[in-house]
Amino acid sequence: MNLSDSWAVSQPTAMRMSAAEAVFADLRDAIVSGQLAIGSKLPAEAALATRHGVSRSVIREALRSCTALGLTETKTGRGTFVVRDRVTGDLDIGNYDARELQEARPHVEIPSAGWAAERRTEEDLQILEGLTDEMRLEDDHLAWVALDGQFHTAIARASKNRVFEAIIVDIRGALTRQSETLNLVARRQQKSNDEHDLIVAGIRSGQYQQAADAMAAHLDAVRGAVKSLSS
Repeated sequence: MNLSDSWAVSQPTAMRMSAAEAVFADLRDAIVSGQLAIGSKLPAEAALATRHGVSRSVIREALRSCTALGLTETKTGRGTFVVRDRVTGDLDIGNYDARELQEARPHVEIPSAGWAAERRTEEDLQILEGLTDEMRLEDDHLAWVALDGQFHTAIARASKNRVFEAIIVDIRGALTRQSETLNLVARRQQKSNDEHDLIVAGIRSGQYQQAADAMAAHLDAVRGAVKSLSS
């Protein structure tokens, strides 16, 4: 039995977290401590699921975050391997990386929220309020990040600027991956809910600056969360 196999059959430390958060924390701690050394292959999803008593979908969610943080890499047909024992680089979130999103989003989403405040219809507002209500009640990470993507797309649509909407649709996959990782690693979900409520309040007010400022504050908080991952 190799080191990674022996780690997989031991009992994880109990933590007051969601299932996905607990799995991720356990994996990260094992990688940082060297229990799962650089170059080692992670146990199979089934073994990890048994270790934690969770479904494979929960395991996959945690593994995606490990990959996004650059700790692991999945090689087709071979498995997932530890490639780094510290978070040192940018998030790997698909076609775009976190730095690119951080640089681009303020130029799109801040004016998008502002114009949405001035141009939104009652139907637009009902959609946004419905999404924030759903997000506040949702305790499943993956369901929440899907709603988050819908929320940001709905704001762009409410701005009545098809360029803004097309950009958000194009980067939505990367936004979703980033949101998934931040919620799991930095526990951003509740804070995001509060920030979303302020954005909707700004859009409801009809005041460009109030909505724009609320979106700017949200993006600043996201930027800070991303930065904290490698600190």
